[in-house]
Amino acid sequence: MLLSIQKLSCSYGANPVLREVSFDAEGGRTVAVLGANGAGKTTLFRCILGLVKGYEGSILLEGAEARTLPPRRLSELAAYIPQSGAALPGYSVLSMVETGTARQLSLFSSPGAAQRKAAWAALEQVGMEGFAARRFDRLSGGEQQMVLIARALAQRSRILLMDEPSAHLDFGNNLRVLERLRRLAGEGYLILFSTHDPQMALQHAQAVLALCDGTVAAYGPPEEVLDVALLRRLYGVEVRLLDTDAGRFVIPWREERT
Repeated sequence: MLLSIQKLSCSYGANPVLREVSFDAEGGRTVAVLGANGAGKTTLFRCILGLVKGYEGSILLEGAEARTLPPRRLSELAAYIPQSGAALPGYSVLSMVETGTARQLSLFSSPGAAQRKAAWAALEQVGMEGFAARRFDRLSGGEQQMVLIARALAQRSRILLMDEPSAHLDFGNNLRVLERLRRLAGEGYLILFSTHDPQMALQHAQAVLALCDGTVAAYGPPEEVLDVALLRRLYGVEVRLLDTDAGRFVIPWREERT
């Protein structure tokens, strides 16, 4: 099992954030982590990435407990893709992707031919090799997101974590990024992305992990677990689900008052 989390609980001081979270996820899947603000989505990712070690329960990455792994080994197993990347002044796209190979180097080494080859292969994987010489800070938001995905691929991690991948992207770029994630899952990667949007989960995930107040409200295929009662519990709003030939759609519901 690529990722197995059992009875994960985490608190910040006296404030519990995650409580007895358990789920397993194998490679080749895209998992949408769904929930309202404060549900624990970001904390879950931070625990998986080893940024929070004072948790209870277990996080197993390919059978190894995350908090016991040295940083270099942890980075071989899981990579984080942010909403946007801080552009290093004057860095080209290829140079940005090369920063994902840092774990392969000793402390005072610089990227060499092997790291450049890995970066180039990662750019090809996301269809961005034609942008290699361009400056990262002059790309569009969608293009930057693709480069950040390539940087994570150059890290050679099989688990990719994305916090709100659609944030700051227009409609077209959002669809392009999500389609690329679907293809990567088809290549055997495990992709977890957090979102507030149940429609995104329905259309772009093979599984949904729904968090409510730090606990697992549901976990399973989106068409099975996403129902009106769950969405009411997560967001405190009324919706209806419309099944069509193109899939299921979430429709906001407002009763007309007379």
